[in-house]
Amino acid sequence: MKILLPLLALASASLALAQAPVAPASSALRPFGLVIHGGAGVIERRNMSPDLDAQYRATLQQALDAGYAVLDRGGTALDAVVAAVTVMEDSPLFNAGKGAVFNADGICEMDASIMNGATLQAGAVAGLQHVRNPLHLARDVMEKSKHVFLIGEGAEKFAWSLGYERTPNEYFQTDFRRKQLERAKQLESRKDNGTAALPADLASPTTRDERHFIHEQKYGTVGCVALDRQGNLAAGTSTGGMTNKKFGRVGDVPVIGAGTYANNATCAISATGWGEFFIRATVAHDISAQMEYQGKDIRAAAAATLAKVAQLGGDGGVIGLDARGNVMTDFNSEGMYRAYRISDRKTVIAIYGDEPR
Repeated sequence: MKILLPLLALASASLALAQAPVAPASSALRPFGLVIHGGAGVIERRNMSPDLDAQYRATLQQALDAGYAVLDRGGTALDAVVAAVTVMEDSPLFNAGKGAVFNADGICEMDASIMNGATLQAGAVAGLQHVRNPLHLARDVMEKSKHVFLIGEGAEKFAWSLGYERTPNEYFQTDFRRKQLERAKQLESRKDNGTAALPADLASPTTRDERHFIHEQKYGTVGCVALDRQGNLAAGTSTGGMTNKKFGRVGDVPVIGAGTYANNATCAISATGWGEFFIRATVAHDISAQMEYQGKDIRAAAAATLAKVAQLGGDGGVIGLDARGNVMTDFNSEGMYRAYRISDRKTVIAIYGDEPR
């Protein structure tokens, strides 16, 4: 009996411990971080000079550092997304903000969107020509208007009402993008699309022949997804769209659920690729929906969605984070400029298809 009493007490204590509610993880222990991308497409190691490779990696690192610094000091996922994307919008290396591609009229015309995973609030803008950082305005649409999506002249009127400085369109323009437009127009008037060698002054880190050049007219978005110390997710995406685009064309970037989506219950997603196909497949939301309704993890969901895009005839890539800090960077093109930093893991910066995803 003397032996049984201590054993019974021990069993009772163990049962009580097992039935006790589990305390939520401290925000100090919860993983936080961000993932960024600078576009997907025909990005091949053999076509990238060491100097340009270094420039891309340095700018990705700068964007990553800007966003991570916000999270590290306890800032919000939304602030981190804006900080990281702003660095890429200000760099002529990417097709967003400065360095955006030209439309058919020789004008840089930009789109962006952002989403708050905690509230499902979202903001989007399209057809901007004079706003230096389109993602900033997308956030203001979300937080300072009753709307989700503003376009063109109306979106810019909203910006001026908030005190934005009007930026001349020339600020966004670069000689390389102008030459891309000229070449695109030449190809448009030819019947032998895709057979000739690309002129040396148009060779880029991602294009060395006509086939690649034509393909690359549809790509070059930047984006970020972030998870903060409070466990909130956010996503943002920005682009100059497609070279030689006509008739007010808008791609997937500002379409909530196609190019951008965030939901604390599932994930945050930013996409880059052939926009028409990403809209048709509602790529960003489709990944979230598979996680919510089918219980898939973020990588499996992204792979399944990109497979749907491929079946339609499109390609590109996606980045994502879930609420536990699981990272996804997936693409079905040759490469994608990408990087991530999570608090409990080492930083990864990659460009080519044979590097970590």
